[in-house]
Amino acid sequence: MFVIRCSLLEKKLIIIIGPTGVGKTNLSIELALHFKTEIISADSRQIYKELHIGTAKPSEKECSTVPHHFINSHSINDLFNVGKYEQECIYLLTKLFQNHNSLILVGGTGLYIDAICNGIDVLPETDIKIRNELENLFAQQGIKALQEKLKEVDIEYYKIVDLNNRHRLIRALEVSLVSGKPYSSFRKKNIAHRTFTPIKIGLNINREALYDRINKRVDGMIKQGLVEEAKNLFPYKHLNAMQTVGYQELFDHFEGKITLEQAIELIKQNSRRYAKRQLTWFKRDKKITWFEPNEKEKIIDFIKLEMER
Repeated sequence: MFVIRCSLLEKKLIIIIGPTGVGKTNLSIELALHFKTEIISADSRQIYKELHIGTAKPSEKECSTVPHHFINSHSINDLFNVGKYEQECIYLLTKLFQNHNSLILVGGTGLYIDAICNGIDVLPETDIKIRNELENLFAQQGIKALQEKLKEVDIEYYKIVDLNNRHRLIRALEVSLVSGKPYSSFRKKNIAHRTFTPIKIGLNINREALYDRINKRVDGMIKQGLVEEAKNLFPYKHLNAMQTVGYQELFDHFEGKITLEQAIELIKQNSRRYAKRQLTWFKRDKKITWFEPNEKEKIIDFIKLEMER
């Protein structure tokens, strides 16, 4: 059996990164079983207990096979953001590292992963007047207006942000307008001290294969009952948690703006675009070593080598 003895400062956090639909969940479970450890989710939507089909959570069987954390841990009614995630997750890691030399962090939410590895940035104070103006812009002209405005003031963040998440767009615009500097200029000014060493593993496959997997996964979600799930959540469509691909498109359908067929095609299209933005975000991190999801043995060998450093 592969065992590594290490001090608190030598604890290893194995981070599985990659675009939606690439196979992070399956690999993380196999790695957790191999290294006899636990999994922490870094997915900003899988934390919500009301969202199931549209977030592609690990199944109950998978969660019972390996202990999972930050799955169904919060409600869509909770006020939750990256700052709270950092605080709660670091506390959890400190506890779990008392019994494990390594843990697995898996997900596609770049902000969450950056917060755990580096800490979050100190940003300018909120300006209620500017925020209200941006909210009014959204109400009157829709999310496209926010996207175009962000493109003007901060093209770097525009390239990587979830363009369907109005709250992130508004926050980035607010910071940019208050400070007179691009929101991206505030990112990663100070690196937080951590008592563990990250081992970053990126998963990717060729674009055609990835997009095909995403399309098929959306079809599978529809068969599993995504439309009915979204219908039950429609009264909560105003909440931040519901600014999510797979639900927003169906909400537009329920409001009569588009047909069901159009909504499904938009879910596929927006999921593909989200995957592209995720890869843009992660590719900037030169500390990530990339593999294909079926290269489990190569990944295990790589982790073992990194643990011995």
